[in-house]
Amino acid sequence: MSDPDDSSDALVVQADSADSALGWASLGERRWRCVLGAGGVREDKVEGDAATPAGTYPLRRIYFRNDRLVLPKVRLPARPITEHDGWCDDPRSPAYNRLVHVPNEWSHERMWREDGLYDLVVVVGYNDDPPEGEWGSAIFLHIARQDMSPTRGCIAFARDDLLELVTLIGPETHLDVHSLPKAEIAPPPSDDDDDMKQFEDFDERDW
Repeated sequence: MSDPDDSSDALVVQADSADSALGWASLGERRWRCVLGAGGVREDKVEGDAATPAGTYPLRRIYFRNDRLVLPKVRLPARPITEHDGWCDDPRSPAYNRLVHVPNEWSHERMWREDGLYDLVVVVGYNDDPPEGEWGSAIFLHIARQDMSPTRGCIAFARDDLLELVTLIGPETHLDVHSLPKAEIAPPPSDDDDDMKQFEDFDERDW
Protein backbone atom coordinates (compact mmCIF):
# COMPACT_ATOMS: atom_id res chain seq x y z
CA MET A 1 0.00 0.00 0.00
CA SER A 2 1.34 3.45 -0.87
CA ASP A 3 1.86 6.15 1.70
CA PRO A 4 -0.73 8.93 1.10
CA ASP A 5 1.93 11.43 2.09
CA ASP A 6 4.35 10.16 -0.59
CA SER A 7 4.45 12.97 -3.16
CA SER A 8 5.97 10.67 -5.79
CA ASP A 9 2.63 8.83 -5.97
CA ALA A 10 0.50 11.99 -5.92
CA LEU A 11 -1.08 13.59 -8.96
CA VAL A 12 -1.43 17.09 -7.53
CA VAL A 13 -3.98 19.44 -9.12
CA GLN A 14 -3.97 23.16 -8.39
CA ALA A 15 -6.12 25.92 -9.89
CA ASP A 16 -4.39 29.10 -11.09
CA SER A 17 -6.58 31.21 -8.80
CA ALA A 18 -9.76 30.94 -6.79
CA ASP A 19 -11.78 32.33 -9.70
CA SER A 20 -10.09 30.41 -12.54
CA ALA A 21 -10.93 26.97 -13.91
CA LEU A 22 -7.47 26.66 -15.45
CA GLY A 23 -4.80 24.93 -13.43
CA TRP A 24 -1.80 22.64 -13.39
CA ALA A 25 -1.45 18.96 -12.62
CA SER A 26 1.90 17.60 -11.50
CA LEU A 27 3.25 14.11 -10.91
CA GLY A 28 6.82 14.05 -9.70
CA GLU A 29 8.71 16.42 -12.00
CA ARG A 30 6.15 16.21 -14.83
CA ARG A 31 3.55 18.96 -15.20
CA TRP A 32 0.54 19.42 -17.49
CA ARG A 33 -2.00 22.17 -18.09
CA CYS A 34 -5.51 21.18 -17.05
CA VAL A 35 -8.99 22.62 -16.63
CA LEU A 36 -11.36 22.11 -13.70
CA GLY A 37 -15.05 22.55 -12.97
CA ALA A 38 -17.06 25.66 -13.77
CA GLY A 39 -18.28 25.60 -10.16
CA GLY A 40 -14.77 25.91 -8.76
CA VAL A 41 -13.03 23.51 -6.41
CA ARG A 42 -15.15 22.69 -3.37
CA GLU A 43 -14.85 20.57 -0.27
CA ASP A 44 -18.66 20.46 0.00
CA LYS A 45 -19.43 19.28 -3.53
CA VAL A 46 -22.99 18.13 -4.35
CA GLU A 47 -24.58 16.64 -7.46
CA GLY A 48 -25.07 19.18 -10.25
CA ASP A 49 -22.91 22.02 -8.88
CA ALA A 50 -20.27 21.64 -11.65
CA ALA A 51 -17.55 21.78 -8.97
CA THR A 52 -14.40 19.68 -8.78
CA PRO A 53 -14.17 17.99 -5.38
CA ALA A 54 -11.23 19.01 -3.20
CA GLY A 55 -9.44 16.19 -1.41
CA THR A 56 -7.38 13.06 -1.94
CA TYR A 57 -8.80 10.19 -4.00
CA PRO A 58 -7.64 6.95 -5.63
CA LEU A 59 -7.66 6.41 -9.39
CA ARG A 60 -9.80 3.36 -10.23
CA ARG A 61 -9.67 2.38 -13.91
CA ILE A 62 -9.46 3.54 -17.51
CA TYR A 63 -12.11 3.55 -20.23
CA PHE A 64 -11.20 4.40 -23.82
CA ARG A 65 -12.50 4.48 -27.39
CA ASN A 66 -10.53 1.81 -29.22
CA ASP A 67 -12.02 3.02 -32.51
CA ARG A 68 -10.35 6.39 -32.01
CA LEU A 69 -7.05 5.76 -30.24
CA VAL A 70 -4.51 3.10 -29.43
CA LEU A 71 -4.16 2.86 -25.67
CA PRO A 72 -0.51 2.86 -24.61
CA LYS A 73 0.76 0.45 -21.97
CA VAL A 74 -0.96 1.28 -18.67
CA ARG A 75 -1.01 -0.14 -15.14
CA LEU A 76 -4.60 0.66 -14.21
CA PRO A 77 -7.37 -1.76 -15.28
CA ALA A 78 -8.66 -0.70 -18.71
CA ARG A 79 -11.43 -1.62 -21.13
CA PRO A 80 -12.96 -0.15 -24.29
CA ILE A 81 -16.11 1.98 -24.14
CA THR A 82 -19.14 0.60 -25.98
CA GLU A 83 -22.18 2.34 -27.40
CA HIS A 84 -24.25 0.97 -24.51
CA ASP A 85 -22.08 2.39 -21.71
CA GLY A 86 -23.43 5.15 -19.49
CA TRP A 87 -22.72 6.58 -16.06
CA CYS A 88 -25.58 7.02 -13.59
CA ASP A 89 -25.85 10.50 -12.07
CA ASP A 90 -29.20 10.00 -10.31
CA PRO A 91 -28.82 9.88 -6.49
CA ARG A 92 -32.13 7.98 -6.25
CA SER A 93 -30.76 5.05 -8.24
CA PRO A 94 -29.16 1.98 -6.67
CA ALA A 95 -26.58 2.31 -9.47
CA TYR A 96 -25.72 5.93 -8.56
CA ASN A 97 -22.18 6.85 -9.62
CA ARG A 98 -21.70 3.54 -11.42
CA LEU A 99 -21.22 2.39 -14.99
CA VAL A 100 -24.63 1.36 -16.38
CA HIS A 101 -26.07 -0.13 -19.55
CA VAL A 102 -28.03 2.30 -21.72
CA PRO A 103 -30.84 2.84 -22.43
CA ASN A 104 -31.52 3.13 -18.71
CA GLU A 105 -34.50 4.34 -16.69
CA TRP A 106 -32.36 6.46 -14.38
CA SER A 107 -30.68 9.75 -15.25
CA HIS A 108 -27.26 9.11 -16.75
CA GLU A 109 -24.71 10.45 -19.18
CA ARG A 110 -23.50 8.50 -22.17
CA MET A 111 -19.87 7.44 -22.23
CA TRP A 112 -19.95 7.01 -26.03
CA ARG A 113 -19.67 10.63 -27.15
CA GLU A 114 -19.20 12.30 -30.51
CA ASP A 115 -17.18 15.25 -29.16
CA GLY A 116 -14.17 13.15 -28.18
CA LEU A 117 -14.07 14.23 -24.52
CA TYR A 118 -14.46 10.64 -23.35
CA ASP A 119 -12.14 9.04 -25.87
CA LEU A 120 -9.90 8.49 -22.84
CA VAL A 121 -11.25 8.51 -19.28
CA VAL A 122 -9.71 7.78 -15.88
CA VAL A 123 -12.29 7.13 -13.16
CA VAL A 124 -11.60 9.01 -9.92
CA GLY A 125 -12.57 7.18 -6.73
CA TYR A 126 -14.82 9.98 -5.49
CA ASN A 127 -18.04 9.11 -3.58
CA ASP A 128 -17.91 5.53 -4.79
CA ASP A 129 -17.02 3.37 -1.78
CA PRO A 130 -19.98 3.30 -1.47
CA PRO A 131 -21.81 6.13 -3.27
CA GLU A 132 -23.77 8.18 -0.74
CA GLY A 133 -26.25 11.04 -0.59
CA GLU A 134 -26.07 13.61 -3.37
CA TRP A 135 -22.35 14.29 -3.07
CA GLY A 136 -21.69 14.05 -6.78
CA SER A 137 -20.86 11.51 -9.45
CA ALA A 138 -18.90 10.88 -12.65
CA ILE A 139 -15.68 12.58 -11.59
CA PHE A 140 -13.14 11.70 -14.27
CA LEU A 141 -9.86 12.71 -15.78
CA HIS A 142 -10.75 13.14 -19.46
CA ILE A 143 -9.87 15.00 -22.64
CA ALA A 144 -10.42 18.77 -22.63
CA ARG A 145 -12.24 20.84 -25.23
CA GLN A 146 -10.02 22.67 -27.70
CA ASP A 147 -10.68 26.01 -25.95
CA MET A 148 -9.93 24.52 -22.50
CA SER A 149 -13.35 25.63 -21.28
CA PRO A 150 -14.46 24.58 -17.78
CA THR A 151 -15.82 21.11 -17.11
CA ARG A 152 -18.85 20.03 -15.09
CA GLY A 153 -16.58 18.93 -12.25
CA CYS A 154 -14.02 16.70 -13.93
CA ILE A 155 -10.35 17.46 -14.58
CA ALA A 156 -9.57 17.66 -18.28
CA PHE A 157 -6.31 17.61 -20.24
CA ALA A 158 -5.15 18.06 -23.81
CA ARG A 159 -5.41 14.71 -25.58
CA ASP A 160 -1.67 14.10 -25.93
CA ASP A 161 -1.05 15.12 -22.32
CA LEU A 162 -3.63 12.65 -21.01
CA LEU A 163 -2.17 9.90 -23.20
CA GLU A 164 1.18 10.57 -21.55
CA LEU A 165 -0.29 10.83 -18.05
CA VAL A 166 -2.09 7.46 -18.16
CA THR A 167 1.24 5.69 -18.72
CA LEU A 168 2.62 7.15 -15.48
CA ILE A 169 -0.22 6.45 -13.04
CA GLY A 170 -1.08 3.17 -11.38
CA PRO A 171 -3.10 1.62 -8.55
CA GLU A 172 -0.80 3.28 -6.01
CA THR A 173 -1.31 6.79 -7.43
CA HIS A 174 -3.68 9.12 -5.63
CA LEU A 175 -5.22 12.32 -6.91
CA ASP A 176 -4.71 15.32 -4.63
CA VAL A 177 -6.97 18.27 -5.54
CA HIS A 178 -6.15 21.46 -3.65
CA SER A 179 -9.04 23.76 -2.83
CA LEU A 180 -6.96 26.95 -3.13
CA PRO A 181 -3.82 27.91 -5.01
CA LYS A 182 -0.72 27.75 -2.81
CA ALA A 183 -0.18 31.49 -3.26
CA GLU A 184 -3.55 32.13 -1.62
CA ILE A 185 -2.94 29.84 1.35
CA ALA A 186 -1.35 31.82 4.18
CA PRO A 187 1.43 29.91 5.98
CA PRO A 188 1.03 29.44 9.74
CA PRO A 189 2.64 32.27 11.73
CA SER A 190 6.13 31.57 13.07
CA ASP A 191 8.01 33.15 15.95
CA ASP A 192 9.91 35.24 13.38
CA ASP A 193 6.58 36.53 12.04
CA ASP A 194 5.58 37.60 15.55
CA ASP A 195 8.86 39.48 15.94
CA MET A 196 8.32 41.24 12.60
CA LYS A 197 4.75 42.13 13.62
CA GLN A 198 6.15 43.97 16.63
CA PHE A 199 8.31 46.08 14.31
CA GLU A 200 5.34 46.71 11.99
CA ASP A 201 3.29 47.96 14.95
CA PHE A 202 6.14 50.12 16.19
CA ASP A 203 5.67 53.87 15.95
CA GLU A 204 8.67 56.21 16.27
CA ARG A 205 6.53 58.50 18.40
CA ASP A 206 6.70 55.81 21.09
CA TRP A 207 10.39 56.65 21.68
